[in-house]
Amino acid sequence: MNKIRLLSPRLANQIAAGEVVERPASVIKELLENSLDAGAKQLQVDIEQGGVKLMRVRDDGGGIDKEDLTLALSRHATSKIYHLDDLEAVSSLGFRGEALASISSVSRLSLTSSTGGDCAWQAQAEGREMNTEIAPAAHPRGTTVEVRDLFFNTPARRKFLRTERTEYGRIEEVVKRLALSRFDVGISLRHNGRQIHAYAAADDQARRERRVAQICGPEFIKNSLAIDMERVGLRLWGWVALPAFSRSQADLQHFFVNGRAIRDKLVSHAVRQAFQDVLHHSRHPAFVLYLELDPASVDVNVHPTKHEVRFRDSRMVHDFLFKSLHHALAEVRPAAAVAEAAVPIESPSGLAVGEFAGQASMDLRAQPPRELSLSSPAPASLFSPNLPRPSERVSLSAAEQVAAYGRLQPAPEPSSNEPEEIPPLGFAIAQLKGIYILAENAAGLVVVDMHAAHERITYERLKQTVDASGVQAQPLLVPEAIAVSEGEADIAEQQTEVFSQLGFELQRSGPEAITIRQIPVMLANGNAEALVRDVLSDLTTYGTSQRIKEHMNEILATMACHGSVRANRRLTLAEMNALLRDMEATERSGQCNHGRPTWVQQTLVELDKLFMRGQ
Repeated sequence: MNKIRLLSPRLANQIAAGEVVERPASVIKELLENSLDAGAKQLQVDIEQGGVKLMRVRDDGGGIDKEDLTLALSRHATSKIYHLDDLEAVSSLGFRGEALASISSVSRLSLTSSTGGDCAWQAQAEGREMNTEIAPAAHPRGTTVEVRDLFFNTPARRKFLRTERTEYGRIEEVVKRLALSRFDVGISLRHNGRQIHAYAAADDQARRERRVAQICGPEFIKNSLAIDMERVGLRLWGWVALPAFSRSQADLQHFFVNGRAIRDKLVSHAVRQAFQDVLHHSRHPAFVLYLELDPASVDVNVHPTKHEVRFRDSRMVHDFLFKSLHHALAEVRPAAAVAEAAVPIESPSGLAVGEFAGQASMDLRAQPPRELSLSSPAPASLFSPNLPRPSERVSLSAAEQVAAYGRLQPAPEPSSNEPEEIPPLGFAIAQLKGIYILAENAAGLVVVDMHAAHERITYERLKQTVDASGVQAQPLLVPEAIAVSEGEADIAEQQTEVFSQLGFELQRSGPEAITIRQIPVMLANGNAEALVRDVLSDLTTYGTSQRIKEHMNEILATMACHGSVRANRRLTLAEMNALLRDMEATERSGQCNHGRPTWVQQTLVELDKLFMRGQ
């Protein structure tokens, strides 16, 4: 055995650099976070050759005193925390005091700073311990850090770097994430002497949305929902894209906890569950979300790169994220989307609302067709049979529910106090190929996939019926024993009430065994053991689970699909209009049960472009 010896400071710093400084983008992240912690309001970033030749970050923060410059480049030296209590509630982006020491051990680093006096001071380090000499320099209040020739003394690590374009792209992503995290800070980015980005400080909602559009694209902000929800010391705000703006990959997902960009499986799981009912399984949601909570409630000292965090009460955070996003998506109705697309009665083309080329003008506001069924605050839907109210407990078989919800009812007589305004989805004017409903609203033309729309309406009503009547359960003739870990058996014993509400009866039958005695009727043909194991796994990892609910919803979705109007079924105008009114009153009606859109809007402006009107 070799002798045990202390590592040299240089070798220790280079080992730490392996954790902190993976590539040029890692350096930029650390330097920018230091600048923000120093109170900077303007950041200038200059890059040459993808960061390998030069990275320079200048800020207008508080600066560093002359006597502190030596410590600033020393390992485990920081102004962020002083006591153990500070580590328990970290409110700064950095706190370990390793970044500058690690960076200087694998590069040629220059640190120039001023606290606002007449003189600034500069310290330098070059792949070894810092020079003790501090030289005067010219610099305004703030700090500039120059990092040259990254990995010049560790060629094995330098050869693992990618092309200049790739490394610069990663730096750009870091700058964009930071620009999303701090709207109050102005940021500029230059590469090889050319200005790439300039983000002005945003102090109001309009400017913040403009910055989000610059970074995430104008289509994201155009198709997103602004949310701001607060409960039990937690606040979630930001923007979440509507399901129709889903992505083929998870490339537009930004989540910040107290201003820190993170990647967390608990957050991802909560968001995915919130979208489960409205998103196709192969698509990914897009969002820019900010979670604010007491710093003492989150542990950021989990990983050297600080990308991961650990919540003190993970179940509470998960439930809050899920319920907030689930509620926000449920409240999206056609009225909001149509209001944004609506145009004045006289469009640029000169056509009044209700007027189509080659046809006589028909102002639907003044002349609603006689057979239309205008809804009241509590409409009697043509697609709604006389089922018990949600407050009444019911017990319908699957076949009965499908038959009931799929039945078309006679149109009610129009009331004498019919509203004159055009509803969000307008009034039906035709049915196309037995598949689509064409309707005219204040914005132009609405095209509805009638099966997809009715499927969502039926599905939501089936869910309401099940929620109101409770989950029907049946005891197993032969109870099923399954072997689990001791921890899972403990959870099953502790969460008896949760399983009971979902129709399961579990009993602990040994230190590492549980017995399934009762299951939901709807899951009688499913694999109960596998489902229970998945739920226990979720409860262990996230503190909560929606798997049983999801399986039940899958069955209800299948029932809704079979109970909805089919293609090639001819509908009357009254039936089509009843469907439109039901869509306006139904949660998540913009997507069918499989995540496909149920309707699209073509505004008059868009239609004019198709025919080059006014050009």
